[in-house]
Amino acid sequence: MKARIFKPARTAMQQSGQENNHPWVIEFAREAQLFIEPLMGWTGTTDNTQQLRLRYATKEEAIEYAQRNGLEYEVKEPRARTVKPKSYAANFAFNRVSDATDTSN
Repeated sequence: MKARIFKPARTAMQQSGQENNHPWVIEFAREAQLFIEPLMGWTGTTDNTQQLRLRYATKEEAIEYAQRNGLEYEVKEPRARTVKPKSYAANFAFNRVSDATDTSN
């Protein structure tokens, strides 16, 4: 059984602050094919591990769980956060408007 260990990205409503970060998650790869259920036409599967998401406080705990249970796993490291310093005064800077938008000609 293959597993993916990763730290999920924040939602659009949670972009500021570093305090309440998401935990590390283990998700399992699909092992059974999807099928169309003939009566209602819904998509179905016989693989219940798709519904399972295990959460851990640290990456090491998640890796330890995968190794203990003999899972083949892949660790996806989170991307480094880049902080662009901004100030309110920069909105009114003289050089903010480029010459390409000058329509006085």
